[in-house]
Amino acid sequence: MSDFPSSKFERSKIIAKTGIKVGTNYAQRYIKKKMGTDGGEDKEFHTNNAKEVFKEFTKLRGTALKIAQGMSMDQGFLPEEFAEVMSQAQYSVPPINKALVRTIIKRELGDYPEKLFAKFEPEAFAAASIGQVHRAELKDGRKVAVKIQYPNVRETINSDMAVAKSLAKRIIKKGQDIDPYFNEIKNTLMEETDYHHEGSQIDQFRRRFGNDEIIIPEWVQEFSTEKVLCMSFVNGRHLGDFLKENPSQEERNHFGQLIWDFFHEEIRVGGYVHADTHPGNFLFTYDGQLGVIDFGCVKLFPDEFFTNYLKLLPTHLANNQDAIRDLYIKLDVINPDAKEQGRETEYYNFARNYGIMFSKPYKYDVFDFSDPKFDAEIRHFTKEAPLSNELRGSKHFLYTSRVHTGLYSMLIKLGAQIDTTGAKVILSELLDMEFAEYAEA
Repeated sequence: MSDFPSSKFERSKIIAKTGIKVGTNYAQRYIKKKMGTDGGEDKEFHTNNAKEVFKEFTKLRGTALKIAQGMSMDQGFLPEEFAEVMSQAQYSVPPINKALVRTIIKRELGDYPEKLFAKFEPEAFAAASIGQVHRAELKDGRKVAVKIQYPNVRETINSDMAVAKSLAKRIIKKGQDIDPYFNEIKNTLMEETDYHHEGSQIDQFRRRFGNDEIIIPEWVQEFSTEKVLCMSFVNGRHLGDFLKENPSQEERNHFGQLIWDFFHEEIRVGGYVHADTHPGNFLFTYDGQLGVIDFGCVKLFPDEFFTNYLKLLPTHLANNQDAIRDLYIKLDVINPDAKEQGRETEYYNFARNYGIMFSKPYKYDVFDFSDPKFDAEIRHFTKEAPLSNELRGSKHFLYTSRVHTGLYSMLIKLGAQIDTTGAKVILSELLDMEFAEYAEA
């Protein structure tokens, strides 16, 4: 088996082996607990299993580590220890060896790094699912970050999606078309492997959102290819390292506000949205700026879908059940023509209650994301979600939910107190629906 298994058989074998091993561990744990013979700590048990999954997924990289990144943002479905371990997938994956790095750069840029750059650090300072990043200096003195794509990533996407699709067909209710969902994921992942595409998105976002508070790197096109991406270096630390410094509440609020405002400014300006909201893609600089550094996953949502998605906020705040139901029908969450309307009612009630909870920050002019009750509510709804073999909701929810839940997860981790007034003005003007009337005094 190669260092980077790309065949469907090789990767399926690793995934199956990992699933069986971890599943067996939990089954044995359950039996021992029932028999009263297991006195071990849950935290250590969950952590060890998470480490096992992460170790095997690291061999696979690509799609598997994208799944691990999703686990790191989990809001209650998995044990907390999984989120802690999987957070490594955001930027701390073991790097590929130095010789392979030199080979890739030679093949892509025409010469070895020591010939192309004034300085090039052979040790990667960040590594994630698709590539790893090296510090370098151009011959004109500019400090840059050079992202190098792992070998065979595109091939792994094809094989992983084929495996996932075959498994899903056994589970999903017969008659449902799963192709739109899988095509959406596959096309997005394939775009992420095209560093020319990412470079052009860096340019677009830099023009649209770069300012004194939001730092977006500059794409250095002459040292970039489809598999090597060169950009100006942004000096800062990720969320975890920032929190280790025991920042003040004022500092937490400051960076939380920048993240919140960036999200809503994207809505105001329109167009592509940064759809990979996790801590690995944001840097907290030492002079108080927010660095946004990864633009592989960006999405342009259809206007009708995105408008209806945003309308969910004020309609849930008002608890306007007719308007909520109408939006759920338009967004394919419930089916008014389904034979079993009892099931539709169950989904409607869950989604409405979840939506009311999720819209809560917009009820206040200042919302405190450090409130443990709010975190507990999100985790409760995640665990209580109705289970079924049916696909629910538009395919675009795959990424809007990722953006919004990722935003909340980061703000909860920060424990930030956020001024929401500007966001409500943006949404009111965009939707022609008044947010202020739903706000609590």
